[in-house]
Amino acid sequence: MKQSLKFATVACAITLALGGCSQSTPSNSAVSTQAPQVQSIKTYNADTFFDTTSIRGNSFSSTGDKILVSSDESGIYSLYEVNATTGDKTRLTNFEDSTYPVRYFPNDDRVLFTKDSGGNERYHVYVREADGTVKDLTPGDETRASFAGFTKDGSQFFITSNKRDAKFMDLYRVDSKTYKITPVYQNTLGLNVGAISPDGRYIALSKSNTNKDSDTFILDTYKKSLKPQLISKHDTPAQYSPDTFSVDSKYLYYSTDAKGEFSQVWRYDLATGEHSAALKDDWDVSFIYFSKSGRYQVSGVNADASTKVTVIDTQTGKEIAMPTLPAGNLRSVNFSSDEKTMAFYLNSDTSPSNLFVWQVGSNQAKQLTNTLSKEINQNDLVESTIVRFKSFDGLEIPGVLYKPKQASSTNKVPALIWVHGGPGGQSRTGYSAMQQHLVNHGYAIFAVNNRGSSGYGKTFFHLDDKKHGTDDLQDIVFGKQHLQGLDWVDADRIGIMGGSYGGFMTAAALAFEPEEFKVGINIFGVTNWVRTLNSIPPWWESFKKSLYDEMGDPATDGERHRAISPLFHAKNITKPLMVIQGANDPRVLQVESDELVAAVKANGVPVEYVLFDDEGHGFSKKENRITASNAYLNFLDTYLK
Repeated sequence: MKQSLKFATVACAITLALGGCSQSTPSNSAVSTQAPQVQSIKTYNADTFFDTTSIRGNSFSSTGDKILVSSDESGIYSLYEVNATTGDKTRLTNFEDSTYPVRYFPNDDRVLFTKDSGGNERYHVYVREADGTVKDLTPGDETRASFAGFTKDGSQFFITSNKRDAKFMDLYRVDSKTYKITPVYQNTLGLNVGAISPDGRYIALSKSNTNKDSDTFILDTYKKSLKPQLISKHDTPAQYSPDTFSVDSKYLYYSTDAKGEFSQVWRYDLATGEHSAALKDDWDVSFIYFSKSGRYQVSGVNADASTKVTVIDTQTGKEIAMPTLPAGNLRSVNFSSDEKTMAFYLNSDTSPSNLFVWQVGSNQAKQLTNTLSKEINQNDLVESTIVRFKSFDGLEIPGVLYKPKQASSTNKVPALIWVHGGPGGQSRTGYSAMQQHLVNHGYAIFAVNNRGSSGYGKTFFHLDDKKHGTDDLQDIVFGKQHLQGLDWVDADRIGIMGGSYGGFMTAAALAFEPEEFKVGINIFGVTNWVRTLNSIPPWWESFKKSLYDEMGDPATDGERHRAISPLFHAKNITKPLMVIQGANDPRVLQVESDELVAAVKANGVPVEYVLFDDEGHGFSKKENRITASNAYLNFLDTYLK
C-alpha cells in the first residue's frame, strides 16, 4: 500500500533465479554478421543466481572492530558479526525465520534485532546477550514492535509497540541494563514516532491526515502535560515528516513537499520555533542523518530511480573526497563511534550490495564481502537504461529497461513489463537476482514507473488516486507499445508480471485488456479490493485515512472497488496465468489467490499456482526464491518463448 517512504519497511525483495550453468547462443547467430550478435551468452540457473548473497545492516561495535549485518547465505537472513579488518564472519543467530539487525548497544557487544513468525509481519524486538542468549523484549502473539533509538549515552533506548491497542503504536523507554520498560507516550491520536532527540527529551511525531497532507508534532517529555505541539501549520495540503534531530538535540530536521514538487529537508529550532531550509535538490531528498558527533552529514537524493548519496564534513561544509571505488551507488553509510572509519555498501545493476570499510581520508577502501556467486561472470549480466515514453494522454512515463545481450534486430527477444508494488512504489536501478536471471535467459524487462509512482514529484504521485486499474493500467499498455517499437523486441511475445500492487496490475491487465499481453505472473497480488480494504492489518490504522483517500473508502466506494477487482472479471482472462502466494500473508489473504485460480481455471485457461506455506507478503527464504524463480522461467518458456 502507498505510505510515507520515511516509515515504510521493506519487508521483502522479490529476488529470484535458476541454478547451474549452460552455454547458449542466439538462435540465428550462425547467419549474423555483427559481432555482438554472434557472441556466446553464458546462462545460469536459479541455484547459481541464488548462490548470490543478500546482505544488509552495518552497525559498528562500540570498539569499531566489528560490523553487525544480516546475510541470507545460509538460506534465510541471519545475523553475522563481520571483522572490520579481515571480513571474517561469525554467525550470531540461527532461527527458522529470518532475523534482521537493529544495531549493537553503544557501549558493549550486545545486539538488538527483529524477527517475525512465518512472514506474519508481527515483528518483535530481541536482544542477544554477549554470551549468545536471546531475550524477546516484546512478547505476545498479537504484538508488533519496533526499535526507535538509543539515547546518546546509551543508557536507555526506545521501542514502539501495539500491545496496549492493536491499532496504535505506543512509545516505551527501556533501561539498557535491566530491560525495564517504562511507558513514555500513549498514542491515542493515531500518531507515528518519527525521531527521538539524542538526549531523550523530545519526540517527533507525524500524523497522516490525507494521502496529500500530514503534520509533524513535537512532544517535550519534560512537560507534565505530554501534549504534542504542532509545528507544521500550513494552509494548503502538504506532507511533513520527521527525519532526525541534531546531535545536540537543539534542532529537528524534517521533510516536506510544501515548497514545490519535490521533498526538501528543513530545520526547526526547538528553542525559537524558527524554520529554515537545510537541503533541497531537483529530485526528492530521501533522507538525512549525522555521525555520532555530528561532524559528518549523510544525505540521499532519489535521482531518476537511483539514490545519490552525499557525505558532507560539517566542519568545512564540503563533500568528503572518497577513494576510487568500483562502479555502483553508495548505500547505508555509517561511521564508527570515533568517526575514523566509515562503512558502506556499493550496489549496481550487475553487482549485489557489497560491504566496504574506509579509514576516512585514506587513499583506498577495503571490500569485506563478495556477494555475487563465484560461478557468475559479471560481464554476463546487464546494465539498465532509463527510458521514457508518452502515454495515452501525452504524459511522459519513465521506466527502467533491461536489454538481454542476446537481443538484436535479427534476434528479437520476448519481453516482460514489470510493475512495482505500492501503489506508490518505484522501480529502481540496482541489483535484482530475479530480473537478472530472466534477462540472462533472453527476456527483456521493462520496469515501468506508471503514474502514481513515487520519485517524480507530488503531482505525478497523485495522478492515480482513485484511478487504479484504469489510467495507470493504460500507462502499462503504452509501455508495452513502446517495447513493440524496439527493433530487438518480438512484438508478438510480450507478457506482464509484478508483485503486490504489481500483481494486481498483472491480473487487471489480463482481465481488462485481455488481448494486450500473452501471459501474466501475479506475485502476492491483490485481486479483490473489496475484501482487501476491509481486512487490512490493525496496525495500519494510523494511515488508513490516507489509504482510503488513495484507493477509496470501502464504505462508499465498494461499487468501484468491485469494478476494478480482477476476481470479479476473471471470466475475461484468456491468457495463461501464474499466481504466487504466501499462506501467512496478512495483506493479501490466501483466499484471494485461491478464488482467482479457481475462476480462471473454469475458463479452460492454463493456470499455475505456487503456494508457500512458510511465507507472508514476500520471500524471506532463499529456497523459496529458487522454487519461484524456476517456476517463472518454466512458465515463460512454455507459454511466452
